[in-house]
Amino acid sequence: MLYLYGGWPGHLPYDIAEWTRDLLAELGYDVEETQDIFSLDQDLTGYDLIILGWNNALTTEDLSDSQESHLLDAVAAGTGVAAWHGAAAAFRSSLRYHLLLGGDFIDHPAGEGYPQHYLVTVTDTDHEVTRGVRDFRVASEQYYMHVDPNNIVLAETTFSGEHFAWLEGLRSPVAWVRQWGEGRVFYHSIGHTPLDLAGDDVRRLTKQGIVWATRKQ
Repeated sequence: MLYLYGGWPGHLPYDIAEWTRDLLAELGYDVEETQDIFSLDQDLTGYDLIILGWNNALTTEDLSDSQESHLLDAVAAGTGVAAWHGAAAAFRSSLRYHLLLGGDFIDHPAGEGYPQHYLVTVTDTDHEVTRGVRDFRVASEQYYMHVDPNNIVLAETTFSGEHFAWLEGLRSPVAWVRQWGEGRVFYHSIGHTPLDLAGDDVRRLTKQGIVWATRKQ
């Protein structure tokens, strides 16, 4: 599998990479790491999974048409994708990338890194990605998402209206899965810092999402 990570240092990509390595070691995955988005400008169909850990919400990196096409073509042919948090804010001008991912980060009404405790509610307890995952709390960056209506939403969060009164009671997806041709895509919005990812339930959600998205041999 290919693990692409890096980008804006505010999302602590190297610390998140340590967490990800540990998780992938538990799964026994053979991992090729890269911090070069130009690695996407090649035939990617040989990978069973690509993890997108690139976070560039405040920087200018974008995907070229060729990089975007190689990624989408590989997934359509069966390569899986797993991603979290800032991957939904990355490559803002790459519209087909976000079409593949299934959504866009729009805002965190409470502010960047704001220590607001919010509940993540598992809405599909029967899916193999959420098996054994309980509702859990997160302590930063409650993402408000624009999402593809064709996603299978697995978990969501409800906004209090504290920062935008008109959002009170509105729900936004936190985790989803989707199909892209023969490939599977998994995303969740948690992971501003490694502490956000430390809980047993978000770890289980992520691991099971990775396994689900990986091309089945």
